[in-house]
Amino acid sequence: MTLQLTVPPAVDSPRLSGLPVAIIGAGPVGLAAAAALLERGQRVVVFEAGPGAGHAMRGWAHTRFFSPWEYVLDAAAVRLLDRHGWEPPQAGKNPSGAEFLRQYLLPLAQTPELAAVIGYNSPVLAVSKEGMDRTRSVGRSLAPYVLQVSAPDGVRSVRARAVIDASGTYGQPNSLLSSGLPVLDELAAEHILPALPDVLGQDRAAFVGKHIVVVGAGHSAANTLLKLANLVRANDGTRVTWVVRSRRPSRVYGSAADELAARGKLGTELRALVRGGVITLVDSLEIDEARWVGGTREGQGRSELPGQLELQGRRRGEPLTLTADLAIAATGFRPDLGLLSELRLAMDQVVEAPRALAGLIDPHLHSCGTVEPHGVAELAHPDANLFIAGMKSYGRAPTFLLLTGYEQVRSIADELAGEHAAARAVHLVLPATGVCSTESDGGCCA
Repeated sequence: MTLQLTVPPAVDSPRLSGLPVAIIGAGPVGLAAAAALLERGQRVVVFEAGPGAGHAMRGWAHTRFFSPWEYVLDAAAVRLLDRHGWEPPQAGKNPSGAEFLRQYLLPLAQTPELAAVIGYNSPVLAVSKEGMDRTRSVGRSLAPYVLQVSAPDGVRSVRARAVIDASGTYGQPNSLLSSGLPVLDELAAEHILPALPDVLGQDRAAFVGKHIVVVGAGHSAANTLLKLANLVRANDGTRVTWVVRSRRPSRVYGSAADELAARGKLGTELRALVRGGVITLVDSLEIDEARWVGGTREGQGRSELPGQLELQGRRRGEPLTLTADLAIAATGFRPDLGLLSELRLAMDQVVEAPRALAGLIDPHLHSCGTVEPHGVAELAHPDANLFIAGMKSYGRAPTFLLLTGYEQVRSIADELAGEHAAARAVHLVLPATGVCSTESDGGCCA
């Protein structure tokens, strides 16, 4: 049976006339959406929770993309930048997060067109339909959206004719427990770090001479493992154990056929470190519990008596316990859908992605590194003119690439501008990994 993809019909209501499209998040996909809409003569307002554009990226700014510049720039955004004399970066070079911010995203946010519509320190707390919760149907399609936006002077309500949620997932990391539940032991939780710490930079002292367990089988884990290997080779007592739930980390090891050279090199180097004994791989391990043993906290600070992090789990049906000084949970991220709870969403129950998109990206079904072209049809929800785009549209699925998000918002912008045929003419060609597997490894790519 062929799945028929439909989009709720566009509504032209006096209550919507003159209202802007509200974009949640001033990251690369959110700003690409704003640039595309402005190019089509649409009114836009952008809300960013942080103090500047791309604020979430600052947490991993030391990490280098495995995509070169030509795969991380949006066409509409580049056209906007070009009008203001922007000097494009060198093609073929893989930027770090910091370089991406400095040379592209911040200049984009500072263009007069975008600077006039972005509100910083303005987290969106909730979105609904004006005058009705999700249970009300009469007149629903004619009602504008209303966003509750936090600001320094209090919470205000903003009306919009459409909403694009491009707020990402970086602030909602998955647990390292196989259950997905948070670690309850407070001392243990303090010794479990989020993905992509600055191992060779400002966080280096936390890792030198320690035993570190890295949990996860995606490219975020690989990036961290390669950097930790530098400490191991320095013979300073640092030890690294890599834990994955799958039988083998095939996806992160990659293939010689990978069309992104840096991504392929990442896996090749990691495989060599495991074979050479620099990194100890423990596969097929399901972690059930994390505890801090042999130590206590003194007073209200972080001063502690010596202890160890204990990770208890099961490997191929047998109990297994690992002890370490620190763990890094490079286990991917999940979307925060709470702010959309009063809206009518069509979401997949497993991946937490838009239902029509989920089958294209579910790592249990599809992990070849290529994604079918998709746009407004796959991203639509029962509430018309509501879209989740960018990394958040992938829910819990890994391997999101910026090109995917850029084509998503290009399609959405055409739809909201009334160019319905153009919105459905989607084109997406992604660099293939050369690896196909039906085994999910629960990782995330940087």
